[in-house]
Formats: sequence, C-alpha cells, structure tokens
Amino acid sequence: MRRGTTVTTLVSVGALVALALSGCEGAPEAPSSGELGANDFLACAVSDLTGFKDKDFNELTYNGVQAAVDELGAKIASAESSSEDQYAGNISALVGEGCDLIVTVGFALANATRDAAKVETDVDFALIDSTVSNDDFSPLELDNVKPVLFDTAQAAALAGYLAAGATKTGTVGTFGGMPFPSVTVFMDGFADGVAHYNTVHGTSVKLVGWDKATQNGVFVGSFDDQNQAKTITEGMLDQGVDIVMPVAGTLFKASIQAMLDHNVDGAIIGVNSDAYVSAPEFQSYYLTSVLKNLTRAAQEVTLATAKGEFDNTPYVGTLANDGVGIAPTHDWEAKLDPKLLDEVQQLQADIISGAFKVESLSSPQG
Repeated sequence: MRRGTTVTTLVSVGALVALALSGCEGAPEAPSSGELGANDFLACAVSDLTGFKDKDFNELTYNGVQAAVDELGAKIASAESSSEDQYAGNISALVGEGCDLIVTVGFALANATRDAAKVETDVDFALIDSTVSNDDFSPLELDNVKPVLFDTAQAAALAGYLAAGATKTGTVGTFGGMPFPSVTVFMDGFADGVAHYNTVHGTSVKLVGWDKATQNGVFVGSFDDQNQAKTITEGMLDQGVDIVMPVAGTLFKASIQAMLDHNVDGAIIGVNSDAYVSAPEFQSYYLTSVLKNLTRAAQEVTLATAKGEFDNTPYVGTLANDGVGIAPTHDWEAKLDPKLLDEVQQLQADIISGAFKVESLSSPQG
C-alpha cells in the first residue's frame, strides 16, 4: 500500500518458482509412495465462460497450475468454456486425456465438477472458490474433490476501513452480481471494516447497498449486465456515495463510467485481482482491490497432488497465509493520510492475531 511496506499485496509466485528451480541440483529423487513422477503427472484446468485470458479469475488460476507444472517438469492440458453448456463436456474431455488433477474455476462449474467426480473416482478435482452440494443445496463432501476457498471477508474489512477513511462525502457503497456466498462474504467484510472505522474514530460513515444484519442488499442479477450495474451505481451516487465496491466481476467498469458521466470525484474498489493491472485504462479510479491469491492456491494444490498429498480438506486463503489481501493504493496513495494507511496495517495485524474478528455467515471458516 505504501512506502514499500504494502498491506498484504499479493505478489506473483513466479519469483518463488524461479528460486525453487535454481536451487534444484543433481538427480531428482525417486517418487515416494503415492507420488507421481513428473513425466507421468498431467494437471488440467477448465475455465468458466470468460476463458483463460480474462486477466482475472480464470487466468490467475491457470497461471498457478502452470507454475506448478513448470516446477515439476510435468504436463498441462486445458479446456476453455465459452458457454455454460460446455462445462460437463470439457471436464469429460480432460478425463479422457488422462488428467490426474482437474482444476475447475468458479461456482458455475460446481455441479459439473460434482457429477464428474462421482463417476470418475480415480481423478482428483480442485474446485476454485466453491464447494459441491447436493441438488437440494445441502452440503456434500466427495473424497476426490478439494474446495479451494478464500476468506475474503478479512481482506474486505481492510478495504472497508480504508474506504471509510478516504470518503469525502461520508457515504460509501457496495453491490453484488448475484447473492452467492462468494459475493456476500466480501460485502460482510466491507461492512465490518466501515463499522470498525466508525468505532475507532467516533464517526458515522454510512454504507449503502448492504445490510449485514439482515443479509439484504443490492444485486445486479448477473455478472454481465453493464447497463444495470451502471444504473445501480447512479442510484448510489445520487445518495452521496463516492466510493463503491462492486462485487460483480468486470461490472466495476460500469461504475466508473457512471462516475465519469456524472463528473463524480470518486473511487472504485476492485475484487479478486488488482483492477489497476487488469483494467489500466481507469487507473486513477482505483482506491485498492480486495485480492484472492488464486495463483498461489492453484499452485499449492497442484504441487501437493503431484506429491501424493491430495485430500478433500478445503484450502482456505486468509490474511495469515497470504491467501487474501488488498492491493496497493497506487495513484490514490498521495491523496491519503499516512496515518490511515498505518491504521489499515494495524487492523491487518489485529485480524491475523485474532484481536479483531471479522464475521460473515458466508465465510469458509464459519
């Protein structure tokens, strides 16, 4: 976030991989029991309908699988989806190629992953940012499916605190694409951060778009309706909101357009990846982004599977393990009080130590 000491700025694993490779000398050890030799291991990935070049969720996940494959000297195969009806077929095609691990990206692939895993019990699956469930939505555990989850409420609390300290109007907002747990967990954390700032400073910064107590809020109804996202943002601007966190994929671009059209001196908080990097045409509008370290998670799960250490225990990214975090404040840093940035750093430390508890019904940690 500032002066070279960023608040959980999630860095690329590329440097770590390079270090690991440079330290490998001599003949490789023989695989242990249950571990596949590099030449025998095939890691695979299936995208959702936005594909592996989305500069976001899918691409970050694929990069993690690729990093693991590079480290292992193994092989990779992938299948990109351009529509929802391709999910099951793409998974089936990769099963046919002999994949040892199939990484599927996002809640949209949950049912296709579940159905394939029930039949293909010799194939391991890692489901990014979701869990599998029965048709009645009751929880389901499968021995060969590992949920890869992120407690983004923790990181979103940092963003909420930062937003509450940065707003000029005293009103901030958030809205979601659809009311999925992987969406509302951001909104819960954001609400906790705003509330904590008010407690610390004796202020009354208002949050529009989400009521944590009732779990009611504003949602687009999809993740691709830019017009509706712009309309929602315009309604928030009319209520005095000057900082918005859209938890709705790329729909933050509609929020920025609304600010441009209405000449609002405001800011956006991105989600999943650093919007400053993924959509650089709007760099001056990004206060920060709430990050999921998808690359690191996918790499760790892939490496563990190749080593014969796969299990169905969920991987949970937290502030403590650098699985989640917030991006630097980039162009906004000069506009912010250094004391506010110090407070955000302290809040991160307090969340990690347990001194401050971020709570969300949608958190993978309960």
